[in-house]
Amino acid sequence: MEKNLSIKTWSEQDRPREKMIASGRQSLTDAELVAILIGSGSRQESAVELSRRILKSVNTDLNELGRMSLTDLMSFKGIGEAKAISIAAALELGRRRQASDYREKPKIMSSEEAYRVIAPLIDDLEIEQFWIIMLNRANYMISKKRISEGGVSGTVVDSKIIFKAALDAMASQIICVHNHPSGNLNPSTADRELTDKLVAAGKVMDINVMDHLIISQRGYTSFRDEGWI
Repeated sequence: MEKNLSIKTWSEQDRPREKMIASGRQSLTDAELVAILIGSGSRQESAVELSRRILKSVNTDLNELGRMSLTDLMSFKGIGEAKAISIAAALELGRRRQASDYREKPKIMSSEEAYRVIAPLIDDLEIEQFWIIMLNRANYMISKKRISEGGVSGTVVDSKIIFKAALDAMASQIICVHNHPSGNLNPSTADRELTDKLVAAGKVMDINVMDHLIISQRGYTSFRDEGWI
């Protein structure tokens, strides 16, 4: 059938690479962009059709595609290790680009602003990480730092490491952030106890614990917004 012909047999204006050159990258569909990454399909389907099939498996959700492991990608006939790595690398670059959009240090006055700064780094991870956002007294971000990394259900957090990082950065305030890979945005008992401990220690050290965010792909929960800090 015609739809299974190689991309090389298509008219030039329908080929993804030529289409990008002629009309710009914005003119390409998601499937066409993925097809450029993988380069070729198989005897049974073109690279574009293979890409459509992969995207269909995640309901065309690029965030879900970004969460797929190399093994997941290689489960599709026509996707070997090299092609899987190309897809994963491109999506990781996209995520890092989103995270680096804050070239100027933002002023963080709300939980939503803090969420926008940190979410691109951790909201789709399959393991739990704990980060802090460090701020000066005027609420401008100094930097952000990963404190710990664990498994799918938790990570060990050492308050000494948190406050050492804040002191080294001369931070006056910190916002604690960790993700829940499960998608559950409710704090655990351990989350509450840790937050209380950090708030108390921060008062002694004159470092304000401004908020603690729990993040997932579903959004976030703010301890400060909920009145827990």
